[in-house]
Amino acid sequence: MFKRFYPDFNFDSISNIGADFFAVNGIHFAVLDIDNTLVSYKTEYADERAKSFLSMLSGNGIKYAFVSNNHKGRVEKFAREFDAAFVSNAGKPFTFGIRHAMAKMGAKSGETVLIGDQIFTDIYAGKRTGIKTVMVNPIDAKETPFFSVKRYFERIVLKDYKG
Repeated sequence: MFKRFYPDFNFDSISNIGADFFAVNGIHFAVLDIDNTLVSYKTEYADERAKSFLSMLSGNGIKYAFVSNNHKGRVEKFAREFDAAFVSNAGKPFTFGIRHAMAKMGAKSGETVLIGDQIFTDIYAGKRTGIKTVMVNPIDAKETPFFSVKRYFERIVLKDYKG
């Protein structure tokens, strides 16, 4: 019933995703959510964990772009440090933001992964785009009431996913 929401892969955090994951799965491009995936939604710039992960991607020839539903000022400020492509106000779970980022990178579906922390926006959008998806646990457990409601429904889907 919920299969369209199931991530292809699941990791506790970006720190657990190694270079071998990309090599084994033939991934050369990554579409990355920012808030609660790479850094807390309260953090303006990349922390050491995010910098290390992004450095690992670059060092292994993985091209990446940031795709966020957040506003341009937030996303641009974050992306500027890495001179990376980005799409703000991406409208996930719609696919246009992801497709736009993929076009900026010259990415093909079979070689691209989306990494995010939310089932109903990130994972569902990636699935609808036809790319591999990785779900990580959200960094900051304390969120707005709106996100708390979304997380409740995500737990229902993930319970079914994990059996």
